[in-house]
Formats: sequence, structure tokens, C-alpha cells
Amino acid sequence: MDALFRLRRTHWNFLYSGTFAVVSLSMINIAMNGTCDADFQNGPPFPPIPMVETANRSKQRADGRRLSGRSAAMRMLIGRIEKIAPTRASVMIAGESGVGKDIVARRLHDLSARRDGPFVPVNCGAIPPDIAESQLFGHEKGSFTGAIAQREGFFEAARGGTLLLDEIAEMPAALQVKLLRAIESNAIVRVGGTEPIPLDVRIVSATRHNPAEAVRDGRLREDLFYRLAAFALYVPPLRQRDGDVETIAQEFVESLNARHRSHKRLTDAAIAALRAYPWPGNVRELHNAIERAYILSDDGIDVALPKQTIPPDRTSESAMALPLGATLHHAQQRFIAATLRHFDGNKPRAAKALGISLKTLYNRLALMRDGGRS
Repeated sequence: MDALFRLRRTHWNFLYSGTFAVVSLSMINIAMNGTCDADFQNGPPFPPIPMVETANRSKQRADGRRLSGRSAAMRMLIGRIEKIAPTRASVMIAGESGVGKDIVARRLHDLSARRDGPFVPVNCGAIPPDIAESQLFGHEKGSFTGAIAQREGFFEAARGGTLLLDEIAEMPAALQVKLLRAIESNAIVRVGGTEPIPLDVRIVSATRHNPAEAVRDGRLREDLFYRLAAFALYVPPLRQRDGDVETIAQEFVESLNARHRSHKRLTDAAIAALRAYPWPGNVRELHNAIERAYILSDDGIDVALPKQTIPPDRTSESAMALPLGATLHHAQQRFIAATLRHFDGNKPRAAKALGISLKTLYNRLALMRDGGRS
């Protein structure tokens, strides 16, 4: 198992170095059965994958949130999606915030045999831990205080379609165990119930983290990772997609023109500014910048971009500065907030860094939301 994880870690580190690749569990099995560990250290993790041309644009969504780009990385990604989508295999999508992992998941659904079924996205990090199991698997009437009626969970809501488990590494560890059990048994049991309910759903997961690091840090169970990543897709950040910024910007302006029945266009200065900016927020930031500029412009669209392209150190002294006379309680609140910012809102990592349990962190956050009243 250690050798297998090293291979997987090599693969994900390969992806996060900026090169696109895809891997299946069958490739892992072949590699593990026929190659010694030294071979993985001395050569590339997997053979190169041939280029596949992009799909007909008419098939893609026309709301400004579609898979766009002519770069080699995006053409390869779209080609891989078209090959994987018709299968029943689980897929894990990785990439920075704002790259469009949800759009990739939706594309996998639209090109699958389940396209006429529901597409149910779930943000695993946004569900309170105390109701997460009920949200996923549903509950029976009277199973807990407030359960006044039987309720289907996300798994049943996605019956015949696709369930997107976004930010899977944020799912509480206890719930990951139950998710793994459901996948392995191909059935769920509602909270308070006893009868297994067969699953008829394709699971797609997504994370903004390097999955190998999430497994190593204990945020994502290794056995669950293997179940969820029969295929692994990496969506590259915008700064690594040569030429795609202008393409996406022009397409988005066209969609805005169609929506508003206008004929605006990007100025040459705006295009130059778009090319020079590193886009730390990726496609989401680009869309926001274009839409703001579009609304404020007449015919020629000029884009105003921030001069500060690198976010300041969020753990600097200024971030933790406290006014004279601040109470210990206030200092504790500021410290917890700064730690959460440092870990991009990842509560398990913040709790570990603070030296407290995850439950204690949630309790203190609840007190902070109530204004410090116990």
C-alpha cells in the first residue's frame, strides 16, 4: 500500500507541476504488478497521452460558464472528458479555486448516459457536521429531534444522475468512513433507518487541494481516495494556459452582448492588460473583471485590474495586530480567525494547528458568531 501511495503521490505532484495527465486504477495495477519501485523514481510516472481536438462548440453551454480555451492543456482536458464521460467510472477533479471544476463535472454529466438524470452538486465543506450524514443519506421520521418527516438525502436526489461531492477533502473524517461504506456496498441507509437503499448514481468529486497531500495530511482517507479516483483530472490554472485568457474574455463579452443586445468590444489596452495579469482567482476572477468592465463601459471595454498581484502574508504581524486593552477573549477570536484565513478556511487543519479538537473549534466559532455570548 505504501508503494501504491508513492505512485499516486508522484502522479498528483506531476499534475501540480503544471503538466496535464490522467490516470486510472487499471494503469496503477499494471504498474504495480509489472514494475519495480525504482522505475517510478527514475522515469515519468505515465506515458504521454495523445492530443485530442476539442468538441464541437455547439455542444457546450452558452451561458458564459463553459469549458473554453485553445491551449494544449485545455484541448487535452476536453478530449479526456469526452473519453471518460460515457463510462460509469468515478472521477476526481483537482485544481485551484476558480478554474471551473464544477463546469468539468457538469460536462462529464452532460456527455454521459445519465445526461437526462439530475446533476446534484454538494459542497462538502459547507454542510454543518452535525447534519452532514442526514444531508447526504437522508433520514427517517423521528430519527432525531426535529425530524418531523422522512427526508431523502443528496444520494437519493441524484438517483439516475450524477452526484458532485465538491471539496471532498473538507468532509468530516467520520462521514468519510460512512461514504466509503456506501460506495463499497453500493447502498445507503438513512439516518434512523435499517433498510439499505440501492445506489444508482455516478460520483464525481472535486478538490482545490493536491489530493496526495490531502491523503498525507489525514484530511482525505486513502482508501476513499482510491474509490473516488478511478480517473483523475487536473484543471490547470489560467496562468498556465497560454492564449486562453483572451479567448475566454472575448467569448464572455460575446455572451454578454447577446444577453444585453449590444455590440461592445474589448479595447487593445484591455486585451494587453488581461494578458499581463496573472489571474490568481483564475476564470472566476476573469469573468468578474469582464462583467464589471462591461457594465461600466460604453462601446469600448477598458478593464481595471488590481496592481497588487500577490496577496499579502495573511499571518504577518499587521494581520494579528490588536488594539491596546484588547481582552484575552478578543485576542483568541482574532487568532482563530487568522489561523482559518491562513488555511483557506480548512477547519480540520486550523484545529490541528491551534492544538484543539475540531469539535472545540466549531464550538468557539459558534460563540464568535453569537458575538462571544456563551
